[in-house]
Amino acid sequence: MNKTITLLAAMLMATAVATHAAKKKTAVEAPKDPNEMVAYLFTYFTGNAPEKEQICYALSDDGYNYTPLNHGAPVISSDTIALTQCVRDPHILRCEDGKTFYMVCTDMRSSLGWASNRGMVLLKSADLINWQHTAINFPTRYTKTWKNVTRVWAPETIYDRQAGKYMVFYSLRTSDEKSYDKIYYQYANSDFTDLEGEPQWLFDAGNATIDGDIVYNPADQLYHLFYKQESGRGIYQATARQLTDKWQMLPGNVEQTKESVEGVGVCRTIDGQSWIIMYDCYGNGHYQFCRSADLKTFQLVQNTKTKGAFTPRHGTVIPITRAEKERLIKEFGNHRQPILSGLHADPEVLYSNKTKKYYIYSTTDGTPGWGGHDFSVFSSVNLIDWTDEGKMLDVKGDQVKWANGNAWAPAIEEVKQKDGTYRYYFYFSANNPVSKRKEIGVAVSDSPTGPFVDSGAPIITDADRPAEARGGQAIDVDVFRDPKSGKYYLYWGNGFMAGAELNADMLSVKKETVRLLTPNGGSLRTWAYREGGYVFYRKDTYYFMWSVDDTGSPNYHVCYGTSKSPLGPITIDEQSYMVISQKPEDKIYGTAHNSVLQLPGKDVWYIVYHRINKNYVDKKLGKGVPGTHREVCIDRLTFDKQGRILPVTPTLNGPDPLPVK
Repeated sequence: MNKTITLLAAMLMATAVATHAAKKKTAVEAPKDPNEMVAYLFTYFTGNAPEKEQICYALSDDGYNYTPLNHGAPVISSDTIALTQCVRDPHILRCEDGKTFYMVCTDMRSSLGWASNRGMVLLKSADLINWQHTAINFPTRYTKTWKNVTRVWAPETIYDRQAGKYMVFYSLRTSDEKSYDKIYYQYANSDFTDLEGEPQWLFDAGNATIDGDIVYNPADQLYHLFYKQESGRGIYQATARQLTDKWQMLPGNVEQTKESVEGVGVCRTIDGQSWIIMYDCYGNGHYQFCRSADLKTFQLVQNTKTKGAFTPRHGTVIPITRAEKERLIKEFGNHRQPILSGLHADPEVLYSNKTKKYYIYSTTDGTPGWGGHDFSVFSSVNLIDWTDEGKMLDVKGDQVKWANGNAWAPAIEEVKQKDGTYRYYFYFSANNPVSKRKEIGVAVSDSPTGPFVDSGAPIITDADRPAEARGGQAIDVDVFRDPKSGKYYLYWGNGFMAGAELNADMLSVKKETVRLLTPNGGSLRTWAYREGGYVFYRKDTYYFMWSVDDTGSPNYHVCYGTSKSPLGPITIDEQSYMVISQKPEDKIYGTAHNSVLQLPGKDVWYIVYHRINKNYVDKKLGKGVPGTHREVCIDRLTFDKQGRILPVTPTLNGPDPLPVK
C-alpha cells in the first residue's frame, strides 16, 4: 500500500515537474516583440576639432546612462555629407510613419570661427545606419534676402499637425549691425531633401535666442519650446497651442545647475509617464540629465555617466525598438576591436621594463589630409584595456620648433642607461616649413608618457636618402635594437626603404652606414614596398615588414621578408610573404602599417595594426575610400616550425586579455 502510494506520488510529482518545465520552456521561447520600445538612442558630437565634429551614437536602457557605440568613433563621416566637412548639434526624429528617421545638423567647422557656418545638412534613413543627405547653404540658396547670413545654428525637426508637414526650425543671424540670433523655420519638402520657401520668423526672447527644442505634450495639448537665452545665461521655456502661434514665455530656468549650459534636448520616456531633459554643461565638459513629470518642474538625476569614452556635446535622444537596438548593436557594437578609443593610425607598441606596462603611440587620425599635429600615448597591463595618457608631443607650436604639422607614424625605443635608469627616444615625421618636406625628428624623455623634449632639429632629411632611392618622403620611421650586437638602427621611407646605424647618442645616424633596403618584385604588387617598415628579431632571423600599396586600396596589406643582418639584404619567400590583409566579409578594411610586440621572456608575439573604420568605407574600395579614419587593433602573430610567419586573420574581438599579476 505504501509502495503504491509512493509510486503514485512520484508519478504525480514527475508530471507536475514536466508540466512546469514545459510551461517554463514555453515562456522562455516566447518570441519578443521586435517593435517594442526598449532603449534610447543618443546622437551627438564630441568636441571643437574637425575629427570631433562628427555624428556619434550611444545607447541606454533607462534614458539616463549611456554607452557609446562604435567605441565612441563616429557613425557618419562628416566629410561625406557637409560642405564644411564638419557637423555639430545633430537632432534626430522618428517620423509619423514610425519607421523613417530624419536628422538635421549644423554644417559647421568651428575652427573657422563661431560666425562661419552658413547652412545645415538634412539626412533621411530607414534603418539608422544608411543615410541620404542634402547640404543647404543659405547665401547661395537665398542670394537676395539672406546672402549676409553668418550662422545657421542647431536645426531641429518636428511634425506640424496643423500643416501636415515637417517643420525645420533653427537659429539664424546675419551680419547686420543690430542683428542677433532668432529662431526661424521652414517646411521640408515631401522627401526631406530640401526646404520650401524662405526662412520665416518663429520666436526670439528679445536677445540672442539659440538651441531651440520643441516637443508636444498631450497632457496639456501644448507645444513646449525650450531654448537658450544668451543674456540670461540659461535655458528657458515657452508654450503655444500651434507651432506658428505666438509663444508665451514662461518664468524661471530649466537647468538644475549654476554652470553655463546649452544644447537642451527633451524626450518623452518609453512608458509615457515622464520626460527626459538633458543639456550640455559645455564649460566643464559634461552633460546633465533631469526628469520631469509635467514639463513644469525638473529634478536632477544623480549619478548619470558622461565621462571617459562618452563625452557628448549638444545632441538629442529618441526611443528605439528592440529590432532597431539589435540592428545598431550588430552594426556598431563594441567588439574588443579597436583597442583604442577614437581614430588613430600607425601604431607603435612598446613594453616598458621601467613601468612593466605596455604602451601604444599613434598618429592622431580623423583630420582631412592627414593633417593631425599631435601624438597620443595609451597604456595597458593586459593589451586589451587601454588608458589614454594624453597628448605627449605636439609638432605645431613651441614643442617642436622646426615643424608646423603633419605628425605622422611614430617609433620609440626604451634605452637603459649606465646608472640603471631609462631614457625614451621618440622618433616621428613632421612637415618642415623651411624645406617644405617631411622630415624625421626625435624627442627624449625619462618617462614613456613624457614630457618629451625635442632635440631641436631633424635627424633625417632628404639629404640622408640613399643615392639610389627615387621619389618618396622621409616618413614612417622605425627604430630597432639588434640583440646580437646591442647596436641601434633607424629605418624610414615612402616608396623606398632606407636603413642606417644610429650613433651612441641616439640623436643622429652614421652617414656611412645608410643603405637602400627596398624589397623589389612580386607580380601584381603582391610584395612591392610602399611604406610603414618595421623590423624585429626572432631565433637568429631579422624580420622586415612593410605595407604594400596605399591606404584605402583593396590591395593594401602587410608583407615581410627576412635577413641575416639588420641592414639586409632582404630575402622574400614567394610561398610565404603575406602577413595580414583585409577581411571584407567582416567589414574589416585597410589592415596595414603595423608594429610587433614580443611578451617579455616568451616566444609569444602580437601584431598591432590599423584598419579603416568601417563606417567611413566606400563600398567601392579604391574609389575615394577615406584613409584618414583609421583605428588601432591587435591580434596574435604566429610562426611555423621553419620560422615563417603564418598569415594573420584580422578579428573583431582580438586575443584574450593577458592575466594581470
